[in-house]
Amino acid sequence: MTTYEILEILHYKKDPQSAEAMKRFGIISKNVLGIRKPFLQKLAKQIGKNHNTALQLWDSGIHEARILASMIDEPKFVTEEQLDKWTNDFDSWDICDQCCINLYVNTKFCKEKIFEWAESEKEFVKRTAFSLIAVSAVHLKKEKDDVFLKYLKLIEDKSADNRNFVKKAVNWALRQIGKRNLILNEEAIKTAEKILTANSKSAKWIASDALRELKSEKIIERLKNNKNPN
Repeated sequence: MTTYEILEILHYKKDPQSAEAMKRFGIISKNVLGIRKPFLQKLAKQIGKNHNTALQLWDSGIHEARILASMIDEPKFVTEEQLDKWTNDFDSWDICDQCCINLYVNTKFCKEKIFEWAESEKEFVKRTAFSLIAVSAVHLKKEKDDVFLKYLKLIEDKSADNRNFVKKAVNWALRQIGKRNLILNEEAIKTAEKILTANSKSAKWIASDALRELKSEKIIERLKNNKNPN
């Protein structure tokens, strides 16, 4: 399937009403067609993995084409320059998170980019760092605890950012680390309690929201029953 044919399919499936509704969820990217993710996932399977097609779809500038690009790209061919280019193009939380889930977490640049992007002044670039931590906590089952302890320090350092899409990603990262195993749960709770003392509305929200989940009986019981802790 050529890039032109894929773009024709996407334009055929566009739904202006759905695109308008997406704005209520904070998705206000340019060139949104209003196509739902299940259709994109099905289309991605039909296309198959293809790095060059992914690059061409991204360059189309179409929101759904970019999400599709993240689904079909091949991590082994992704360069650091590509990651920087795509990340600097982000203009919504969903394209950011989809790229982290579908592609970024499987690239060899994942760890170093987390620390680099966490220093960015651009809202969605900074969000990417913490979304990638959250995704790593869920998907990188063999990653050592030491890696996530370093991420907890980064979370603590950046918790005062009051921009909506950054603070939500920082909170997400903190919660996901704390749900990996009992050791990290304890360390995440300690981090949240430190953050809670900061003179920042954002930090206090991040910490209090995370503590509610991380200290819940449901989470503690699940972690105790985890037969394969990290």
